[in-house]
Amino acid sequence: MRLTRHFTLAVALITAAFAAACNSQGAAPPAQASTAQSGGAALDVDVVKVTTQRLDTTQNLPGELLPYEMVAIYPKVTGYVKSISVDRGSHVKQGQLIAQLEAPELAAQRAEAESKLQTAQSQLAAAQAKLASDQGTYDRLAAAAKTPGVVAGNDLQIAERAAEADRASVKAYESSVAAARAALSSITQMESYLRVTAPFDGVVTERNVHPGALVGPASGSASGVPMLRIETPARLRLVVPVPEALVAEVPAGGQIKFSVPAYPTETFHAPVARISHAIDAKTRTMPIELDIANPGGKLTAGTFCQVQWPVRRATATHFVPPTAIATNQERTFVIRVAGTGANAGKAEWVDVKSGATVTTSTGTLVEVFGELGDADQIVLRATDAIRPGQPLSAHSVGSH
Repeated sequence: MRLTRHFTLAVALITAAFAAACNSQGAAPPAQASTAQSGGAALDVDVVKVTTQRLDTTQNLPGELLPYEMVAIYPKVTGYVKSISVDRGSHVKQGQLIAQLEAPELAAQRAEAESKLQTAQSQLAAAQAKLASDQGTYDRLAAAAKTPGVVAGNDLQIAERAAEADRASVKAYESSVAAARAALSSITQMESYLRVTAPFDGVVTERNVHPGALVGPASGSASGVPMLRIETPARLRLVVPVPEALVAEVPAGGQIKFSVPAYPTETFHAPVARISHAIDAKTRTMPIELDIANPGGKLTAGTFCQVQWPVRRATATHFVPPTAIATNQERTFVIRVAGTGANAGKAEWVDVKSGATVTTSTGTLVEVFGELGDADQIVLRATDAIRPGQPLSAHSVGSH
């Protein structure tokens, strides 16, 4: 009896201990359960307001000075360089003789063409004389045939056919003369190519041949090396490859500032002259040209420049600090602190696209495009570790 009572008490103690252990593992304290349902403790973050302003700034872009006109001089016919009167750095005028070639075979071809022309002209003269004789004979027979029985009809027909044949011969010889004259003109034109003249006023910047050198379509130009190269230093082109994000407000005709390494303390100006209106698929830039008057030759073609390119927007846009923009493998975004509704005080990811970068008195700002408002507060140091819906304890640090 006593043994049974002790056994019952032991079973009751074991049961009570097991129930207590289960309660300690399966149930959370009320405070902890409440925290889990609310998404965790609020995260302390610094926030700033989105800045809204109209973009009007400049960005440094690379550019290159090129001659307004530039030409590589190649010979049109094969020949030897007889003389060349210019060298690197020589100033030339349009039409000035800069090189003389010689090609003896062209003289022989011209003599042959002249002989053929003379032969064709003599043949034409003989045909015209025969036509005049036969035509006169036909005319006399035709006049006599008006009196019946004087001229046989067959004789009149023979005279008429002879005159028609002579007229056809004259036309053929006239064509021969025209062809011979065209051949001679072609040879004469080719001989004129032996005189190499300057196509415009400029400066010789390259010389690659000397007297006695064989040049021509089969030698010099085939190798890709020109005889001479001429450029215009008095007028230049400044070619600026503008990124596609900055071509929306191109100031046509506006004055653009630029500088060159040779004169680091000077700033030059030039107007926008030509806009290509096409994006280069390889570089994603649009080439834009500025016209530069350079009468004294102070600036040199081939120089790389730093161009202060104006960047403007027609309407106001949003700006945020660079640290407020986060990027992962899927998206670029800022983190906004929700102000109203069920998500008030919680993190919201807002997808954005970056634009221009500006420097203000308070720091650097990046232009962004997305569903943002003027009064929105965003996390100053955004990271994808701050998940959407996470409670935030925001501390404003003012404008940046």
